[in-house]
Amino acid sequence: MDATTIAQMFLDITTKFSDKVLFTAKEGESWREYTGQEAREIVENATYGLASLGIHANEKVGILSANCPHWAFSDYAIACSSAASVTIYPTLIPSQIQYIAEHSESKAIFAQDREQVEKLIQIKDQCPQLKVVICFDDKEKFDLDYVISFTELREKGKAFAGSDQAFDFEGRVKGVKPDDLLTLIYTSGTTGPPKGVMLTHDNLVSDINASLQMLHVDHNDTFLSFLPLSHSFERMAGHLLATSVGATIGYAQSTETVLADMKDVNPSVMASVPRLYEKMYAGVQAKFAAGSPLKQKIAHWAIETGKRHATKRKKGSVGGLLNMKNGLADKLVFSKVKELLGTRFRFFVSGGAPLSADIGAFFDAVGIKILEGYGLTETSPVITVNPLEDYRFGTVGPPIPGVEVKIAEDGEILTRGPNVMKGYYRDEAATREAINEENWFYTGDIGILEDGYLKITDRKKNLIVTAGGKNIAPAGLENALVLSPFIEQVVVIGDKRRFVSALIVPAFQALNEWATNHGIPSSDRSILLADPKVQELFQVEADKAMHNFARFEVVKKFTLLSKEFTIEDGSLTPSLKIKRKVVEERYKDLIDKLYEE
Repeated sequence: MDATTIAQMFLDITTKFSDKVLFTAKEGESWREYTGQEAREIVENATYGLASLGIHANEKVGILSANCPHWAFSDYAIACSSAASVTIYPTLIPSQIQYIAEHSESKAIFAQDREQVEKLIQIKDQCPQLKVVICFDDKEKFDLDYVISFTELREKGKAFAGSDQAFDFEGRVKGVKPDDLLTLIYTSGTTGPPKGVMLTHDNLVSDINASLQMLHVDHNDTFLSFLPLSHSFERMAGHLLATSVGATIGYAQSTETVLADMKDVNPSVMASVPRLYEKMYAGVQAKFAAGSPLKQKIAHWAIETGKRHATKRKKGSVGGLLNMKNGLADKLVFSKVKELLGTRFRFFVSGGAPLSADIGAFFDAVGIKILEGYGLTETSPVITVNPLEDYRFGTVGPPIPGVEVKIAEDGEILTRGPNVMKGYYRDEAATREAINEENWFYTGDIGILEDGYLKITDRKKNLIVTAGGKNIAPAGLENALVLSPFIEQVVVIGDKRRFVSALIVPAFQALNEWATNHGIPSSDRSILLADPKVQELFQVEADKAMHNFARFEVVKKFTLLSKEFTIEDGSLTPSLKIKRKVVEERYKDLIDKLYEE
């Protein structure tokens, strides 16, 4: 794109695609659509509205909301105001929100609904710099002078635009500079208080332009947005990058409604974390397992045929007979899987955590491309991504244009480029620790480069060193275990221990069906999980998963948990990563039992 700032990009795109639907979300029983012209008018009025509230250049404005068009409008209004947005996960509790609001010195915060506004009311007295709260939901009324609705903000903006204080909107946008602060994104804080990552307009513009050279999306594409926009991955891939080419963005109602929303939106591109693909994979495998022996045999034949076809296709040497067999496999098996994604689907982009190579190969065999990439909030976030024409499973692809990657002596991945953050807000010591004198950023991940493609082993802090001195990366073991249709989530344990063990959360839908078929009562989870036949089932599944690992890596013992790890119970980050420290502390007694003689 020609624009050098996100503000100018928004202006250019909404002008070029003034009559095209750029944003859509479900309201009641129907989908509300916003054209480029409507979006431009809303953002312009909101920008004037922020000015009427005394929001000046470089000041901070928060967004506390789930994904919706108003999230996007607020983000662009803040950018067009020369201010900086502060993204806040709507799943956070008031004390966590208070820390971010105070630390970022946010003067105003956009909030989705009554639930989010009430969190801000609780912390208002502890945040004297917070002057106004803007609620997206116009139906909600608050008897507080500092809470206004989004419609009121726009009305204030219209009045301001007609006053002698008014400025030229396009002139204000043109005044935004590439090195101006665009946003503060706070890290999940799994190992301490969250840090505010400072990203400039240039950081995001460079990352968008480089990623577009690898992924090839345009105004004909439709994205489904469901990962939190507060997270850098969705913010860039499903929000800024999508708008930069004039694509349409449909907003999922929630993570639970994604498959239903896909049928309505009929997307062509979607960004997600491996958790979604793991659940989809487990669901498909469970359906295969529930079929008759003949259907199971057909499914196995189809997948093997699809894998051979995909391998030959990449080499450009598919024979007629294999093409015919793959067509039959598609008719009998693949088409039923692809029906879930709609009729226009082109590819997924996966990030946020390592994706199992087996899951990538499985979906490729079915005809569904998953392009795995890699990055961090501090790198805007994309560092590497698999190109659409030459993707390789088990890798996160080569560096995007303009970005460098090298491996340090201890295996840590270092990177530098125009996408690397300005630093951590109000934390010079942490900034110096993360970025050296030559501008190399220390990612904290361990990996290797093979033929220009990067492979991630694990987070440096997650590496297990057993009592015998063996180094083990738990991610590989965990990815192997979740391939089982009976395993939903897993955490591998073993640091400073004599051997490796695991906490396993079963896929209860599949397990309950299996238990019913084997005459085992499944209404009480604790009784179900203690059943010897169930224990034997999981031992067999664990043994199968471990067959390619060295003896010292193999999971020797496990315990089955009756509850999933969730965001609500604090064991998952808002981006669906497992908080190992929280899990290990919560289940310390169970873990200690695994290591009793």
